[in-house]
Amino acid sequence: MRKKQIIGWLALCGIVLAGCTTGGSTSDSGSSKSSTKQEFNVVVQQEMPTADLSVATDTISFSALNNVYEGLYRLDSENKPQAAGASELATVSDDGLTYTLKLREDAKWSNGDPVTAADYVYGWQRTVNPKTASEYAYLFESVENATEIINGEKAVDQLGIKATGDYELEIKLTKATPYFQYLLAFPSFFPQNQKEVEKEGDNYAKTSDNAIYNGPFTLEGFDGPGTDTEWSYKKNDQYWDADNVKLDTINVSVVKESSTSLNLFQDGQADDVILSGELAQQMANDKAFVSQEDGRTSYLEYNQRKADSPFKNAKLRQAISYSIDRDALVTNVLGDGSIASTGLIPKNLTFGPDGTEFTKASGTLVSYDADKAKTLWAEAKSELGIDSLSFDIIASDDDSTKKVVEYIQNAIQENLDGITVTVTPVPFSVRLDRSSSGDFDVVMGGWGADYADASSFTDLFVTGNSYNRGQWSNAEYDKLNTAAGSTDVTNPEKRWTDLLDAEKVIMDEQGVTPVFQKAEAHLRATKVKDVVVHSAGAQYDYKWAYIEE
Repeated sequence: MRKKQIIGWLALCGIVLAGCTTGGSTSDSGSSKSSTKQEFNVVVQQEMPTADLSVATDTISFSALNNVYEGLYRLDSENKPQAAGASELATVSDDGLTYTLKLREDAKWSNGDPVTAADYVYGWQRTVNPKTASEYAYLFESVENATEIINGEKAVDQLGIKATGDYELEIKLTKATPYFQYLLAFPSFFPQNQKEVEKEGDNYAKTSDNAIYNGPFTLEGFDGPGTDTEWSYKKNDQYWDADNVKLDTINVSVVKESSTSLNLFQDGQADDVILSGELAQQMANDKAFVSQEDGRTSYLEYNQRKADSPFKNAKLRQAISYSIDRDALVTNVLGDGSIASTGLIPKNLTFGPDGTEFTKASGTLVSYDADKAKTLWAEAKSELGIDSLSFDIIASDDDSTKKVVEYIQNAIQENLDGITVTVTPVPFSVRLDRSSSGDFDVVMGGWGADYADASSFTDLFVTGNSYNRGQWSNAEYDKLNTAAGSTDVTNPEKRWTDLLDAEKVIMDEQGVTPVFQKAEAHLRATKVKDVVVHSAGAQYDYKWAYIEE
């Protein structure tokens, strides 16, 4: 491929993600496939919860959607938005409130229909429509009238996006939004074909046959959300830049045990697998080993929905946090390059007006201190009027996560006498459903940045946000986040201080308990080149990938 056609490894505002090794193949690792066959076999750890752009919330789904759909923008190797479905970058008004875009006139859906401005208008309206119940609708709140539509106060056709021609869009915002250009590259903002959605009705996107696609690949063999363990991406011949898409097929299989994944890789049945713990450490010197740092924080969230919930007690939450030795966890349990959290915001996600990295500015806001944990637990028992406490932690049932929550279970019980912790591993989609409905005591979850800004995390825990699963609430925190997104949005220094102060508020109270910043340890066949990793949620983009001949 010509150099200018290769999108390199993505660094999201400083997050450096290691790419494939460029040498030959390892000792038999992933080498049984013909190097001329443009077919890539990938193993993931969880089932895909949904293939619907409007309702997707997770990394597995977004990885798929990034490959089979395309939005107005894509991010390049330097984290700069580049035109994709748009023919050029937007013209933005001086006040930052109006975006005018022209679309590619050669872009098509996989059924041959043209991709038009009306498809973007419909897709955005469908996502903010309260009937869709999209948990990501809040990302549109900077768009004119979006908040009122989400709240059922205005009709969806009042949303601040309109087609001014078949291939022209006008977007109006209610406030200047520093990260809005990144949202135009995010799947929730991709186009949707109204005719196809309405034809399929309730079955839309339930299987790969119930949708059409405008990305470099089409989704094939997907038989149902949350249950299917195999699907694939097939090259989309209708894609406007199909000549530069090198892979013909990406086969995806769900395998939850690292040992099974390793066997598949070594037997040549998989070209890309994820390892953790001892296996990741054992394979760290293999030529195929790749550790990819991710802009994702894994954390414990406490259910505070009921008035009598013991987790409303800040000292209890603080005691649990201090009982966890995060350094030992990432070193001895994960071993995949993940790092211990020092706060809510992951390292190297975002930088201040003077270039200071966020976690350096915020300092260490969570740490391990067994003595302090014991003291806080004693105070919590006194305030709650209890001598003991039993609770359950739900978590995804992949091999890595099960080991993490077992470690946390042991740490809490060892350091906090009188607490009994049970662990309930469940399928990924079940964990998401139970988190949303509040059917948990404590949940081991996490968040990957949707855009390169601390607000991608701090917005989650504002009172009333759909992702505030435990319903922690703090008026000062809400005030700081509101200021960062409104009165201070055009003042970089004030906005930076707002976000730092907001993180300090939630960490002082341990509204949620950050545990580690996720990385993924891969074995990837060295013959596979130029997979792009979007660090927001570890989304994989195979558009430019190919098998080295």
